[in-house]
Amino acid sequence: MTQLSPLKLDRSQFELLDQNDSLAPMRDKFSLEEGLIYLDGNSLGVLPKATADHVSQVIKHQWGVDLIRSWNSHHWMQKPTQLGHKVGRLIGADVGQTIVCDTTSVNIFKLAAAAIKMRPDRSKLITETGNFATDLYLLQGLAKLLGDHIEVISLPRDEVLQAVDEDTALVLLTHVHFKTGSMWDMASVTQITQAQGALMMWDLSHSVGAMPIELDQINADLAVGCTYKYLNGGPGAPAFVYVAQRHLSQFEQPLTGWLGHAKPFDFVDDYQGATGIEQAMCGTPAVLGNAALEVALDLMLSADMAQVRRKSQHMGQLFIELIQQRCPWFELGSPTNPEQRGSQVSLTHPQGYAIMQALIARNIVGDFRAPNNLRFGFTPLYLRYVDLWDCVEALVDIMSTESWNQPQFLKQQAVT
Repeated sequence: MTQLSPLKLDRSQFELLDQNDSLAPMRDKFSLEEGLIYLDGNSLGVLPKATADHVSQVIKHQWGVDLIRSWNSHHWMQKPTQLGHKVGRLIGADVGQTIVCDTTSVNIFKLAAAAIKMRPDRSKLITETGNFATDLYLLQGLAKLLGDHIEVISLPRDEVLQAVDEDTALVLLTHVHFKTGSMWDMASVTQITQAQGALMMWDLSHSVGAMPIELDQINADLAVGCTYKYLNGGPGAPAFVYVAQRHLSQFEQPLTGWLGHAKPFDFVDDYQGATGIEQAMCGTPAVLGNAALEVALDLMLSADMAQVRRKSQHMGQLFIELIQQRCPWFELGSPTNPEQRGSQVSLTHPQGYAIMQALIARNIVGDFRAPNNLRFGFTPLYLRYVDLWDCVEALVDIMSTESWNQPQFLKQQAVT
């Protein structure tokens, strides 16, 4: 990959990087408004061009014409398993361990409850303070439901692993932190957790689709993740569940809906869970959501994830260099080491919300996370190097002129 001189960066150097970028042709497969610089794929991925036609075909023909026959003729009922195989290829999971269903929040509840039952003599659920809110809230809700014998322990990042002991049932961590982009070493953390007899659950929502992941190789136990960020499955796209093959015989999730039954169409009164990953199912598959996700997964599988990761790391480093050279107003909120950082860079500033709104008004879209994080996501399949330069140019102007200090930018909206 072409390296730039750190002494003097200019726009022409970034244009040259785009000309030599082997991933550049992938950009044409996505629907991007002319002039838009989209740096928020870590929150909602861009629409693949092929998605609209495929979903329209599912609506007009499979639903509109074939109607209920499509559960068989178009394999609607099998889609969670089929899509699970495709997600499995992206997370290093052999067939039969991953299924697409429900939401990340619901799936965390399922897996955490199952983990507690698999470690019945243990009481601690350990996670990180500042973890993504739903991860914390679901553990708290589960502990409240089960009673005083279950305790949620949230600790700062540098204290988490030291707290794992013989009374720990489960450790739940997000692979890439949603605010800072800080990345856990999955292999070593999993090994340390398992050495104490605890189960390890990874939330892959901010890493899947942005880098190679090898769950089987690191001997992972459990994982969840969403598909609407780097995987571009669309807003509210179905999430996924991973349960290692060696745990499936013990795995019992509590949301015993009809599609987790061993024989759901027998309609017997008593629940008997499926023996495989299908037990993680609960309710009816989201047919239209699955249709959109299938297009996105096929597109993602056509890319080399190692190459995607290299470009992502390179973009992150260049962005950090530009900020350090040209934007003294900000503090860096992400690790400088690319091996310890996911596919995003966060900057911090007391007026971060207003600054981001001013940037969005210029058609440069990142996002904000309270209390002071401006997040910039790097999605290598459709992001250009020159977009980084233009983003920083706009930031320099916004900060030097204080154009962020206007009522329309200071008023906070419901979704940040």
